[in-house]
Amino acid sequence: MMLPRTLATAALVLSSAVWGLPVRADEGMWTMDHLPLTALKDKYGFTPSAEWIARVTQASARLALGCSASFVSADGLVMTNHHCANECLQQLSDKNHDYFSNGYSAPHGQPSEPKCPAMELDGLNRITDVTEAMDKALAGRQGAEYTKARQAEESALEKDCVGGDPKQWRCDVVTLYHGGRTALYRYRRYQDVRLVMAPDQNAAFFGGDPDNFNFPRYDLDMAFLRVYENGRPAHTQYFPFDPAGPRDGQLVFTSGNPGSTSREETVAELAFERDVTVPLLIGYYSTLDGALWQYGRQGLAQRQEAQEELFGVENSLKVFTGWVETLADPTMLARKQAFEKGLRDWIAADAARKADYGDPWRKIDAALATERNIFIPYVMLEGARSPMGFQGDLFHYAKLLVRGTAEREKPDAKRLTGWHDANLPAIEAMLGSPAPVHPGLDDMMLALSLTRLRQVLGADNETVHLVLGHDNPEILAARLVHGTKLADPKVRLALWKGGAEAIRASTDPMIVLARTIEPTARALRDRMDDEVHAPMRQASEAIAKARFARDGANTYPDATFTQRISYGVVKGWDEHGKPVPAFTDFAGLYARATGSDPFKLTPAWLAARGKLNLGTHFDFVTTNDIIGGNSGSPVIDARGHAVGLIFDGNIHSIGGDFYYDESTNRAVAVDTAAIIEALKVVYKNQALATELTEGHL
Repeated sequence: MMLPRTLATAALVLSSAVWGLPVRADEGMWTMDHLPLTALKDKYGFTPSAEWIARVTQASARLALGCSASFVSADGLVMTNHHCANECLQQLSDKNHDYFSNGYSAPHGQPSEPKCPAMELDGLNRITDVTEAMDKALAGRQGAEYTKARQAEESALEKDCVGGDPKQWRCDVVTLYHGGRTALYRYRRYQDVRLVMAPDQNAAFFGGDPDNFNFPRYDLDMAFLRVYENGRPAHTQYFPFDPAGPRDGQLVFTSGNPGSTSREETVAELAFERDVTVPLLIGYYSTLDGALWQYGRQGLAQRQEAQEELFGVENSLKVFTGWVETLADPTMLARKQAFEKGLRDWIAADAARKADYGDPWRKIDAALATERNIFIPYVMLEGARSPMGFQGDLFHYAKLLVRGTAEREKPDAKRLTGWHDANLPAIEAMLGSPAPVHPGLDDMMLALSLTRLRQVLGADNETVHLVLGHDNPEILAARLVHGTKLADPKVRLALWKGGAEAIRASTDPMIVLARTIEPTARALRDRMDDEVHAPMRQASEAIAKARFARDGANTYPDATFTQRISYGVVKGWDEHGKPVPAFTDFAGLYARATGSDPFKLTPAWLAARGKLNLGTHFDFVTTNDIIGGNSGSPVIDARGHAVGLIFDGNIHSIGGDFYYDESTNRAVAVDTAAIIEALKVVYKNQALATELTEGHL
């Protein structure tokens, strides 16, 4: 059974009501048009109304850089995590101000709120089921023809969706259930996002890497932004802010944008991640971690330049290291194998089913064999977002320009995914961003990645010879970084507006490098799309439809960085037979502080100790099912009021990419009570505290 086709936010509950789901654990990242209403009613006695679902949808948002957010006042005030605003904080900093480390508060309210140089916030407006249209466009297609047909249909759907106004609307064609369903998501696009307040890094990331993915926690990982329309604060639906926070055992929801999960992947795909993908990522990030740490030791400026990048690398390393353990877990693998065998046996037991679904697992095995052959050069020269062999902001700009101007010469329907007209406003905003480029950091990043390129592909590789010539990576990186003009947004925009002719005529050394590797990178991209992604999507679609036919369409899809609801309760867990309470408090923060990083408090926090209510809850844990991308998600109660702010999971949540275990998997959030107490007493920002609480009933 397929879902209803067009679903505006005000009527989402009408489609949700048809899905009577059995009572189950608090598992699931549910799409807004497919909520588990029966499970919620049976287990918690709560049925969200159409108004509740519409308001939650419209009050939630996502940051295009990969985080979640929410509106928390009638004047466009946005709540997210400090670590989701790191890039803005760093870009607004200068030699006299380190907002990343020391925090920021707009000194004169709205008139003094600075614009984040490269930030976009998107609010979900509408979901449309386009499965039928996509299935029709792809029917009978294979390989390159399949890829071309998919790109053409995406182009048509997205162009119709934005309605000629891509600066206001963003539209994404999203594959759900690994091809079992295709949806068109339309977002209200906000590109004027300004910084309101962020605490110091000592408070936002108290405990540092040792406490990351752990609990008890004492992090005030929050930041407040504001979105503007036509120079004035935007007016949207929002979550009233409950200054009391949640209670132990209370039903709560998260509304966020989990990035990606692998819960629907086959055993063969999980084995590929375990044997190929994760070892490569751990090796690369481990090297980069050390290089960034050493770069930051050169001086205050270098530490300031590298800190946001280092934060992300250390976090990623902890995740990938956790994946190693999860992917080797025999219990998890046995469950996956048993489910897969059961579905294969069900298909094989009926001739009609065999004719309908074939043997999709064999097709996946063949595609993975191809991917294994091209994976290393692909990630080094092309990459899903940026090539691992060519790191740094300056090369990223060069690749955008070379690839983008070439794609724009083609009819929209023939362009690669991500380069349709509907996507161009975000790319143009990125190219025109005034965010500073740090030549020293870029030089180090490019030299390191070129060294890695030579190590991984080999000194005799044709592309390595083509790139390095007679230079070593350090000499080439220095010449490129200090010779290019791409640090200037005016230069980038001039090349963009000049089109492919300007790119072909350019002698900028970074553009020349991007032009040099583009044919090889593009060929790898085509092979990956045509020989790996196309057959794997077809096979995954067959598996999904077989599962729907056998079990019913009563499950949630893997995460896709689209808005999802998860539900759960505020609840601790047992760790090695010892109970872990659901809450921490301010008293625990001061007891944990040592005076040395990463357990160091700033003078403002030390001075406030005697004025704070030390019994106020600080952080808490819930059974909500979350994953990376949920950072910045609001925790809301059954009234739709904000009671917390997701910023992490516990160590057991790392396995959540592959499965959910309610007994130990916990989401970690900042308590709204802690936010209000800190704003009033530590940061003396009564105006912001008042704006947050004036809408609470």
